[in-house]
Amino acid sequence: MLNHMPITEKQLNAWSREYQSSRERQLSTMALSRSDIQDVAYVCAGEDKMRHKFSLELKTLPVTNQKHSGRCWLFAAANVLRERIAKDLKLENFELSQSYLAFWDKFERCNYFLNAMLELADRPTDDRTVSFLLQTGVHDGGQWDMFANVVRKYGVIPKDVYDETWQSENTRGMNRILNRGLKVAAAKLRKMVNDGVDEMLILKRKNELLGEIYGFLCCCYGEPPRQFDFEYVDKDRNYHIERGLTPVAFAEKYALPVLDQTVSVIHAPTADKPYHETYTIRYLGNVEGGRPVKHLNLTMDEFKAAVIAQMKAGKVVWFGSDVGHYGNRDKGIWDDNCFNDELLSGMDLHMSKADMLDYGLAAMNHAMVLTGVNLDENGQPTRWKIENSWGDERGKKGYYICSDSWFDQYVFQAAIEREYLGDLAACADKEPRMLDPWDPMGTLA
Repeated sequence: MLNHMPITEKQLNAWSREYQSSRERQLSTMALSRSDIQDVAYVCAGEDKMRHKFSLELKTLPVTNQKHSGRCWLFAAANVLRERIAKDLKLENFELSQSYLAFWDKFERCNYFLNAMLELADRPTDDRTVSFLLQTGVHDGGQWDMFANVVRKYGVIPKDVYDETWQSENTRGMNRILNRGLKVAAAKLRKMVNDGVDEMLILKRKNELLGEIYGFLCCCYGEPPRQFDFEYVDKDRNYHIERGLTPVAFAEKYALPVLDQTVSVIHAPTADKPYHETYTIRYLGNVEGGRPVKHLNLTMDEFKAAVIAQMKAGKVVWFGSDVGHYGNRDKGIWDDNCFNDELLSGMDLHMSKADMLDYGLAAMNHAMVLTGVNLDENGQPTRWKIENSWGDERGKKGYYICSDSWFDQYVFQAAIEREYLGDLAACADKEPRMLDPWDPMGTLA
């Protein structure tokens, strides 16, 4: 039988002799005993090809900093919008309030979570869906369509109207308390359902719990403004003011036209997701009643062509990737050719992108903005320029670079305006197939 075979003394002796006789293993042992494994595996020759020179490069505003939070998706999405606003208004620097977006995302997601707990109240807590939702809870991550839903309902505002707080920049403690409170609330509400309590009383109790959550979030962020004056000075030093704006009115003027034309495209080469079809994920969302998260699956060639077409039109691109592989944060590089983990480890580490998704090795966990690409003489990309949201102390003043081979393997999602999809735009209107909550295309950046 192939299973339940114990390791024998004979095998151990053979493996020990193999290790002792290997010069490569001895060199690795010396290096790894005193150095970080990432540094040991680093290939300097690979770095030489990661130059910050691009045949297509968009001029963009200075990088932002999400600090100690997981709000990359909100920062990246807000950075896409701010480029449009800054260009239209001739601004030298501008930021949208990420705290405002995070407040309403958090609050709406708490309601979304409690609704799911009530809907699944007849299932035990060890049911796979219930258990998954309880383990996931409410945290900082999200996806493009979730950003769009917050903006559609609550609008958006400049950062100097609603700035950061200590809690907005350092979210771990706040999230810990919030998720404890949500689990306590879920337990109470589910018990009321299973005890046969009248639905109106359950709804009343749920609304009381949401009121407590709203108050806590206001303590962490400050209460979001309902009206503000938009003041700015343009590049020509001219002062402007738009008085009495609501966040929704500001969004309708500066943001919604872009959001309504944008499609989430993915590259998921797994057997269960045919290309040119759309997909959504059960129990993934934030704003109840908002548009569902919806992905159009494309081949990598189609995916890249759409990204490049949008950048050629002068528009940066929100995208999601897995930054946990083959990266050097200080140098601002993501490149599989810059690391030789196989030589260092002596193990076979190659895996197809489809298998990485199916076996849980890789999935989207960070969102950033593509601002440039280098195209060779055949028009094929060789490296990509990235605007990150980790401040300006790493990379090239906060701008990073990835190789095209890394892009192929670890980029999973992008937000593309329909006009840059060409004939594929019609595919985005297809009815989506429902995926399980734990599907890798439901992971949050």
